[in-house]
Formats: sequence, structure tokens, C-alpha cells
Amino acid sequence: MAPLTWTRDGTVATLWMDDGENRHNPAFVAQFLAAMDAIEADPETRAVVIASKDPKNWSQGIDLAWIQAAMADRARHDEIRDFLRGLNRIYARCLTYPMPVIAAIGGHAFGDGALLACACDFRFMRSDRGFFCFPEVDLGIPFLPGMLAVVRTAFPDWKLDSMMLTGHRAGGAELAEARVVVKACDGPEALMDDALAFARTFDKGRGVFRVLKERRHRETLAVFETLDPPVIERLQLMVR
Repeated sequence: MAPLTWTRDGTVATLWMDDGENRHNPAFVAQFLAAMDAIEADPETRAVVIASKDPKNWSQGIDLAWIQAAMADRARHDEIRDFLRGLNRIYARCLTYPMPVIAAIGGHAFGDGALLACACDFRFMRSDRGFFCFPEVDLGIPFLPGMLAVVRTAFPDWKLDSMMLTGHRAGGAELAEARVVVKACDGPEALMDDALAFARTFDKGRGVFRVLKERRHRETLAVFETLDPPVIERLQLMVR
């Protein structure tokens, strides 16, 4: 089965990640962007839910085996730069998508998996399983400027500081209390029921939705264009 597939039930499309830990690499970037294009091309869709078929993981973030192998080979460094630019295209796509993008977090969301969830407009999370974590501080990997801007669209500063600087693993109930997630749901069925029910409440015009989101995230989008390129070009991904 393909790692990313999508289905539609009424006006709601569900984009399913179906590759175990759902690690991010160039193939993931290409498939994710293609799926979002296909969903947008469906005129009946009014909202998108991003979910995982793995009962343990929503997304564990960047494919470390792939990027470490690429870092070790200087001939592949442009491949990494293209990948990082691709991640920014994913964030920007979600932030400016002409309909709501809702993360149904049914398992662990770590690193870039957590960043993808932050790029969504709304988040639902299981209360009984899965942690949300930014482990970069323990790995010696700083956020790119654009990544930090994305996280700040979803987290209040006080909560972001406590998680980003400590590597703390937060559960659904904790994030619901901080209003990072809309609701902490009791189990996988309740998670999807609640996320889909919320998604079905939307029947907005795509044009106004796109403009509102572009204006809402104008500063974040500008960071992708101004502050990220020199950092990506230097490819200084590890700091100790």
C-alpha cells in the first residue's frame, strides 16, 4: 500500500499516512504535496483531516537514517537542501490551504512530525496514547527560523519555551489545557469521530479561507523566503 493515500466521506477528505513511523524524506514530501493538490482539485471537499494508520505513531519526523547518510556524502548535500525547502513547501501549503487542515494525532508526534501538526489549523489528540515532543534540544538540532515560526502559530510562548528548551513529552490532556489541541479524545475511535465531526462543520468559501490564512500567516511565510535560505545554504544542522 502507498505510504500516503486519501479518501473522502461527504465533504471531508482524510489524508492517511501509512508507513509505520511515517518518517519524512524526499519521497514523503513529494507524495504529501501531490495528495494535497489532488484533494484541492476535488470540488466537493471542504476540510482535510490528516491521520495515521499506525496505532503507535502519527509521525516521528525526519527520516534520520536517510538524512545522516546524505550528510555523510558531500555529493548529496544539495539533496538535503532541496528536502529542507520541500519541508517549507509542506508547511506553507498547510498554512495557506484554502480549507481547514485538521491533525488527528493518534500516536507519537515527534520532531518534524510535531511541526507538521503545528502547521495544521486545528489539532485533536488522543488522551490515552502518544506524546508530542520537540527532541531537537537533546539531539543538538536547532529549529530553522521558519520551523520556529511554524511552531509559534500553534503554541503560546510560555508553553513553547517549556517544551522546546527541555524536550518535554506532552500528552493530549496537557496540550488541550494549553489550548494547543482542540480536544484530547478517549481512544482512536473517539479521536477520528471528533476530528471528522469538527471537520464537517466547515462549509466556507475557499477564496476567503485562503486569503484569511495568507494574511494570518504572512510573517511566517516571509521567514521561509528571507531567513531560511542562508541557513539552508550553509547546511549547519547540528549544534553542540
